[in-house]
Amino acid sequence: MARTRATDFEEKQRGLLDSAAEVFAELGMEKASMAQIAAHAHVSKALLYHYYPSKDALIFAIIATHLEELDEAIEQADDATLAPEQRLRKLVGTVLECYRGADNQHKVQLNATSALSDEQKAEILALERRIVKHFALVLRQINPDLDDPQRPLLTPVTMSLFGMMNWVYMWFRDGGRITREDYADVATTLILEGIKAVR
Repeated sequence: MARTRATDFEEKQRGLLDSAAEVFAELGMEKASMAQIAAHAHVSKALLYHYYPSKDALIFAIIATHLEELDEAIEQADDATLAPEQRLRKLVGTVLECYRGADNQHKVQLNATSALSDEQKAEILALERRIVKHFALVLRQINPDLDDPQRPLLTPVTMSLFGMMNWVYMWFRDGGRITREDYADVATTLILEGIKAVR
C-alpha cells in the first residue's frame, strides 16, 4: 500500500528549499553538503533524502520553484489593457517584489546551473524564456524597430533590463532610502528613455 502524503508535505518541502538555498548561498554549491543542509534545516539526513534524492535534485528544485513562482506572479500581473509604458512598469515592479527575501534562491539560480543535467537545464531555460517573453512583447510594442531582422536589438535590450533587475541583490537593501518601488521606477525610466534613442 502506498504511503499517503503528509498534510504538511508542501510546507516541509518549502522549508527545506529555503534552508538549502541559504546554505548554498553561503558556502557555494561545491562545498555545501547534504549533511550541512539537513543540520541547518533541523531535520535528519534521511528526511532530506526522502524529499530530495541528491544535491543536484535539491539545486534544481530551488531554481525551478523560484522561477515558477516568478512566472506565475508575472502572468497574474501582466495587463494587456494598460498602456505599454505602464504595463512595463508593472512587470518590473512585480519582478522586484518577487525578489524580496529571495536573494539566496537568486544566487543559486545564477551560480548553480552547471550542476544541473542537460534535461534540467532545458526545463530551467524554458521557464526563463517564458518570463523574458512577457517583457520582450511589451518592449516591442513600445519600439517596434527593436525587432528589425536586419538589426535585431529586442533581445539585447530585454536582457539589459533583466541585468538591472537580476543584479539588484548585490547592492539593494530593504529599509534604505531607496525602496523597491523607487528602483522599479528608475529601471523602467532608464529603459523607456534609452530605447527612444536606439536605432
